[in-house]
Amino acid sequence: MKARITGVATYLPERTLTSADVEHRIEGYVPHRGIVERMTGIRRRHVARDDQQASDLAVEAVRRLGPSGPGGTGGTGGSRADGPGGSDGSRAGGPGYADADLMIFASASQDMVEPATAHIVAAKLGLSCPVFDVKNACNSVLNGIQVAEALILSGAHRTVLVCSGETPSRAIRWQVRDRAQFVDAFAGYTLSDSGAAVLVTADDERGIFYRDFSADSTAWAIGTLPGGGSVHPRDPEYSYFRGDGRRLKEAFERIGPDIFLNALKRTGLTWDDFAVVAVHQVALPYLDFLARTLDIPQDKLVISLPEHGNCASATLPLQLSLGRWEAGDRVALLGLGGGISMGVMLAEM
Repeated sequence: MKARITGVATYLPERTLTSADVEHRIEGYVPHRGIVERMTGIRRRHVARDDQQASDLAVEAVRRLGPSGPGGTGGTGGSRADGPGGSDGSRAGGPGYADADLMIFASASQDMVEPATAHIVAAKLGLSCPVFDVKNACNSVLNGIQVAEALILSGAHRTVLVCSGETPSRAIRWQVRDRAQFVDAFAGYTLSDSGAAVLVTADDERGIFYRDFSADSTAWAIGTLPGGGSVHPRDPEYSYFRGDGRRLKEAFERIGPDIFLNALKRTGLTWDDFAVVAVHQVALPYLDFLARTLDIPQDKLVISLPEHGNCASATLPLQLSLGRWEAGDRVALLGLGGGISMGVMLAEM
């Protein structure tokens, strides 16, 4: 028995902001014009409507999977998502979201502290299955799929819906005092609102065949959104993203690329054996560095960052939606997240 990814869909809000728009919106400190795009490679990012919550973005993505029954795209994955709205769902046939016997909301964002946002998503979709949240920054969806696989292999569930709704635009600092505060808030200017949905089902033949995860939790303070918890429950000053991109890059380099390279060694595969190698993307210079370090061929990568920004935990599903794969193809998911954590998952679709 294996756990197979049989559906992937994304939702991208229609409203967008260019990097120039971001720079002009900042009040107080005036950044050098063009610095955001020059440093990150991001041309535009998506912004949810004021009346859309994280749960709504997840719901929009889930509905693109289709509710039930065989069909979908006839086994052809990678439905194009190059326009606003996202993909209509890449389906390899089989159950739809209404057939899920478990739903996991896996996201860095949430509607509120209590209850779990999974309940809100389920209510909006009309689902009555058990639900819960998984949260691990930009690796949330990857960890959600990890949990789904484990529960399917245990026999506890057969069809698990993993979904995400990311609304980081609500935590961007627009009132900036000086250059130091601009640098501290810079990571927020890369982020994009988005929704994603992944359907994971029991399969006798194909599915996830390798997974590995690691963490260096001593680096947790490098990038934070500190408000809303017990440390800073009500102070608005702590409701914005804060981080040090240089230190974050150094922390990932300190862990090293072994987790990704070991996946190839232990399976006897090369990157050429995969139709898509999806890598979490925060800035093009770091993506280029990682691709060179891991020797990933450019034609295996799906570069989502310039036109869609850093979609947080929805980044990997977005690349699966944008990429070209067919039923039976192998895909690789390479995750990096604040905290910090890394993860790799290899699957036959």
